[in-house]
Amino acid sequence: MGFFEILGLFVFIYPLYMSITWMIGGLLFSMRREKGAVPDLKHHPFFSVIVPAHDEEFVIEETVLTLKDLNYPHYEVIVVNDGSTDGTAEILDRLVEENAAWLRIIHLEPNSGKSKALNAGILVSRGEFLLAIDADCLIEKDVLTWMAWHLIEFPRVGAVTGNPRVRNRTTLLGKIQVGEYSNIIGLIKRTQRILGKVLTVSGVIAAYRRSAVLDCGLFDSDTVTEDIDITWKLQKKFWDIRYEPGAIAWILVPETIKGLWQQRVRWAQGGVEVLKKHFDIFRDVRYRRIVPIYLEYFTGILWAHAFVLMVVLWIASVLTGLAVEGYNILFLTEEGKMGVGGFVYASPLYPRWYGAILGLACLLEFMTSFIIDYRYEKKALSRYYFFVIWYPAGYWILSSLAAIKGFFNVAFRRKGITVKWKSPDRGIHTLRLL
Repeated sequence: MGFFEILGLFVFIYPLYMSITWMIGGLLFSMRREKGAVPDLKHHPFFSVIVPAHDEEFVIEETVLTLKDLNYPHYEVIVVNDGSTDGTAEILDRLVEENAAWLRIIHLEPNSGKSKALNAGILVSRGEFLLAIDADCLIEKDVLTWMAWHLIEFPRVGAVTGNPRVRNRTTLLGKIQVGEYSNIIGLIKRTQRILGKVLTVSGVIAAYRRSAVLDCGLFDSDTVTEDIDITWKLQKKFWDIRYEPGAIAWILVPETIKGLWQQRVRWAQGGVEVLKKHFDIFRDVRYRRIVPIYLEYFTGILWAHAFVLMVVLWIASVLTGLAVEGYNILFLTEEGKMGVGGFVYASPLYPRWYGAILGLACLLEFMTSFIIDYRYEKKALSRYYFFVIWYPAGYWILSSLAAIKGFFNVAFRRKGITVKWKSPDRGIHTLRLL
């Protein structure tokens, strides 16, 4: 079997295998671990809600006011304004005057990055437990109770990741991401939790045990995705990571190709940085349970390169006028006879029967995630199922290219990273579903 034949099989088999794994894992988690009712807590440890913000004048007031009357008796809210240049600071100053009993504001200068903003909030916080959310995140009233249950009942739990749901759903990109967040985030985190270790908490909403965060040295600023990095740091300190789908947060997602591309490149780059930073897990047998998620993520990056290579070869075969037949290239000789050239092997973008199988597996995966998440959105999810057909058609290419760009950003950049950050694409339209 030649190299390109192996390449083709890998491009086909890997996503098929992972789809089956995620569907089984998601269903097992749902049947065994998802509770119906809000937990009844024996006591309510103090919670500090930390909101890092940079240039968020269009969303910050709504986010802060949503935190005013949560169904939890003891908590504070700390908003860290990290060098904003718009009207964020003025809005926050007005809000703290009106809500001084439960709201505190920290102004940092200059813009130092999200990880340092989070650290500033943690260092002045009074809570035994912490909830970190993004500036566009609207949490439901019982989120702190859902999070606190894990942290109270299981002393080795260091962090609990929540369930982000898309609220801007009026464009095609927004509607596709409704399915993506249910599938890629919800289904995969359920499976990873069943297997024992989680790749990353969701940076948009995650609860932490304060002592666990201090134990691993707070958030680092040497990666662009502080959420992935803190997850690995906690697990290397043998803290447990949980996923709680009942902790629902409504978020804004990019609705332009440019905004989506920038987000996915950042995610990919941060993932590669974490793989590079935590390669030492292979040197210590105590980290053996983290190895599978490391290898799975690495294989996903490898698959992205292989997939793009297959697409490039297919495009090259089309542009050169060569017809693809199996793994050989057929062409006409000068004498008008059919010849076979072995110098290029390529497959169409969605090749024959196995392309159809991949598409079917993808749709079944989305259906599984929608069925599991039905309890959280009732009938709202079903109307978006039609739009997920665009996920394998276009999203795979964009995500694969972003993974390659993220890899090259890490492999060929100069030493050191820029710690500054900016507000991401928050979408074009907003539909509040609370």
